[in-house]
Amino acid sequence: MSFKCGIVGLPNVGKSTLFNALTNSSKAQAANFPFCTIDPNIGVVPVPDKRLENLAKVSKSKKIINTTISFVDIAGLVKGASKGEGLGNKFLSHIREVDAIIHMIRCFDSDDIQNVNPNVDPVRDLEIIETEMMLADLESIQKRLEKNNKKNVDEEQLKVLEMALDCINKDKDISVIKSEFDKKLLNQSGLLSLKPKIFVCNVDEQSVQKGNNYTKKFTDKYGNENTLIISADIENQINELDIVEKKNYMEMIGIKGTGLDLLIQKGYKILELDTFFTSGPEETRAWTIQKNCTAPKAAGEIHTDFEKGFIRAETVSYDDFINNDGWVNSKTQGKMRLEGKDYIVKDGDILNFRFNT
Repeated sequence: MSFKCGIVGLPNVGKSTLFNALTNSSKAQAANFPFCTIDPNIGVVPVPDKRLENLAKVSKSKKIINTTISFVDIAGLVKGASKGEGLGNKFLSHIREVDAIIHMIRCFDSDDIQNVNPNVDPVRDLEIIETEMMLADLESIQKRLEKNNKKNVDEEQLKVLEMALDCINKDKDISVIKSEFDKKLLNQSGLLSLKPKIFVCNVDEQSVQKGNNYTKKFTDKYGNENTLIISADIENQINELDIVEKKNYMEMIGIKGTGLDLLIQKGYKILELDTFFTSGPEETRAWTIQKNCTAPKAAGEIHTDFEKGFIRAETVSYDDFINNDGWVNSKTQGKMRLEGKDYIVKDGDILNFRFNT
């Protein structure tokens, strides 16, 4: 599975610049006027994982295949988007299709880049976007709970929608619903306010290491757990450099990882994802799965027939595979296990599936 992150925010906060940096492309037009992006740009990016190269060396694989992440550059929202202001309704529908939301927040001053508001205020800007998504959810819930439509909503979804409606009407934190219902059920609801969120404070070069007064104001209210401080402009500069230059430049400005690395790490965490591998002479490949995924479900990521006909999974941990120089020695040394249908795949497992055709 590949997961999809939508980059949202007010106009001119740096969404398209970040998208271009993350995807190392110029698919997204970056310009200094509102609604520069109309249709969403989508970039599919390989997920960097040093373990792949190490496994490929051991297995003498002909090729390496990374798992992927998709970024969607969604046009800037404005106050009133839920009622069609700007190009709002169309953009809000694009957000429904992503697995996680990257909130791009302006945390820099600039006389050269327009601001749709009279001043820089990251807390206010996020509240505008969150309010528009909540209002869009309210309209969606009310439509689905209308008498004519209610009969088409199953009982469990009704409970989700009714609880969400109660939270919105009483101005309560809608995220409390997450502890009451299954994750799959919540995803099926399509409610924007329940999607996992990453907050990206877009700063200037001088603030990328320690932040600034704007990032402090933001983290004082929303915390650091799901907040990243990134300079979209610096990310674009990094993409112009070769490997050695990139390393030296990052050391010079005091950042340990690229924006892509940081977002992937945070995305895997908030979406509760793991990686398993398949490795042999033909290829070494990474696969993305949900945490606590069973072996048959993991097999289904490769092919549905693998899940249907699942018998056993030959399993070796990453460290054992590397330390024992591959499958044969891992088996000889007793490090390979045969796991059944109830086995919960662990991050870094190397798997080979036995199945009936």
